[in-house]
Amino acid sequence: MEPITQFAILAVATLIAAGAAFALAWAFLLGAFRLMQPAAARPARPVRLQLVQGTRAAARAFGRG
Repeated sequence: MEPITQFAILAVATLIAAGAAFALAWAFLLGAFRLMQPAAARPARPVRLQLVQGTRAAARAFGRG
């Protein structure tokens, strides 16, 4: 009876270890894919369109000229 119990414990421990190894490998694979994404894949911040003070002055100078 004791060898059967030891074999069952070994089998359960092996299944738990295999599941943990699979979960870690999957997590590391997902992390690697997230790190490999190009920077353009992230949403870009909206660009604020505003004129600089010098540009306004130049536009006024050319507009009146």
